[in-house]
Amino acid sequence: MASCASSSWLVLSSTNAKHKPSCFKFNAPIASQIQWHSDSDTQRNLRHPPEIKRHWVEASDESLHSLERFTVASYNILGDRNASQHSDLYVNVPSRYIKWDRRKRVISDELLGWDPDIICLQEVDKYLELSDIMVKAGYAGSYQRRTGDSVDGCAMFWKTDKFRLLEGENIKFKDIGLRDNVAQLSVFEMCESYSRRLLVGNIHLLYNPNKGEVKLGQIRFLSSRAHYLSEKWGNTPVVLAGDFNSTPQSGIYKFLSSSELNVKLYDKKELSGQKRCRPAQVIGENKATAGPVVTLDGSLKCWTDEEIKIATGDSQHHLAVHPLKLKSSYATVNGSKSTRGFNGEPLATSYHSKFLGSVDYLWYSDGIVPTRVLDTVSISDLVRAGGLPCKKVGSDHLALVSEFTFSVTNNEPTDIVAVVAAAPAMVDIEEPNNQQS
Repeated sequence: MASCASSSWLVLSSTNAKHKPSCFKFNAPIASQIQWHSDSDTQRNLRHPPEIKRHWVEASDESLHSLERFTVASYNILGDRNASQHSDLYVNVPSRYIKWDRRKRVISDELLGWDPDIICLQEVDKYLELSDIMVKAGYAGSYQRRTGDSVDGCAMFWKTDKFRLLEGENIKFKDIGLRDNVAQLSVFEMCESYSRRLLVGNIHLLYNPNKGEVKLGQIRFLSSRAHYLSEKWGNTPVVLAGDFNSTPQSGIYKFLSSSELNVKLYDKKELSGQKRCRPAQVIGENKATAGPVVTLDGSLKCWTDEEIKIATGDSQHHLAVHPLKLKSSYATVNGSKSTRGFNGEPLATSYHSKFLGSVDYLWYSDGIVPTRVLDTVSISDLVRAGGLPCKKVGSDHLALVSEFTFSVTNNEPTDIVAVVAAAPAMVDIEEPNNQQS
């Protein structure tokens, strides 16, 4: 397929912090402010902002878990250009918290403090600056910039003493007519256990709330490529991380969690649920009991044949499907009542003056189970903080971090997989463009 043609991966690694890292190219297949409290309250909060504290929440049942564990983080770190161009989203945030030099330090402290084995980042437009920090901490990394005029993209880092990269694939959705978003897929093998493999996907789904059909199309394609690579490498377990720009009440969430969605039951402009998450709306209602967004009154009228084709793959079929069986790690591991809402998902993973809600997820397939997650924070704590970023959070999103363990032992390589793994990777040195813009 077009999106699986040659694509560029920047991989930085170093076994010694004194050594200069190398850059490789892998050829692989492939708005206005909402006032929800008074000005005096805002000023008081900014003078005495609450501390954002997060705690690990343990899973209740560990009877079937192996001793081989790994941790995955997903974090939309807020691109420097986006922060500068959309200052109206951060009217309650002190300007010093928006500056990239400070946010870079805070984000790095957050990530290294949680010590994840694999890190999936979205909205990255200063990749080389981050990779310098991560390489010194023992990580290797890869990056895919968005197509078009955007300068940000997706980045993935992994601990070189824990995982080795077997295969990487970049997805440029523009190649299949699905906008300028990108995604990454990486197949890893644990360094100390050759039978333990893992496929990790990283995506920043289209933002536009009115383009539900494109969101479905992007998820379908990512899932199909992940399924293909999983089978190629011996049915390896899958983790899909990212900013899905869709809420837990949405049709998009239902599609991810149930593997299918009848699009004729939904208004495509409401598929993501984003329009129901203005701060004033969220604070004024009980999100824990708010139900999914479904419309049954002739919604198909708002779908053209072309839109149905993008959403489902066939203009004559209204059922969109994807091949993965996914669960959300945060919905699986129960958290505090003050931090969780519909479906057991966090009440909020993103907060600025025009949005307060959850759009970030860590999905996983059979073969692995979450053993603990880093819980988010309550709506009240976020509101008292005045917005994100803040003193201890470097983005307008909260990072999601989940520890997993393997639940089965039959993750052995097949003969075909062994042959593929033995083949040397094609390597070409390449420096990414415009990484400091």
